[in-house]
Amino acid sequence: MGDAESAQENVASKLGFKSGDLVQELGYDDDVDFDLRDDVEDIIESELLTEEDHEVADAVILWWRAEDGDLIDGLVDSQTSLDEGGAIWLLTPKPGREGHVPPADILEAAPTSGLHVTKTEGVSREWAATRLVSRRKN
Repeated sequence: MGDAESAQENVASKLGFKSGDLVQELGYDDDVDFDLRDDVEDIIESELLTEEDHEVADAVILWWRAEDGDLIDGLVDSQTSLDEGGAIWLLTPKPGREGHVPPADILEAAPTSGLHVTKTEGVSREWAATRLVSRRKN
């Protein structure tokens, strides 16, 4: 299992988290990728902040499914505790999975939410991740 564990840890580290980061998790449910969560917590060396925590977070992990409602509202709400310059990792079920969110929906919701997509990553068998950051003000 060492190879599988290191591969998962590499995925978590590719998301850009580092020791000491405060990462808030939103949209948690029993279908999330628990291995990925554990690996993120190992890298940041603390537990993920919950929806009830009001500390300023360096990043947000937002688990989102098609049935969760309006993605624009979810993205706007996820910025409430986010530090300036922080990233939101939007995790959505992959194509063919229940709750899949088409990439076009994400690309459409991002600018309306004041965000833009910087990259996407496959993070597990079930979930894809899209990194969103605030649009720079000119």
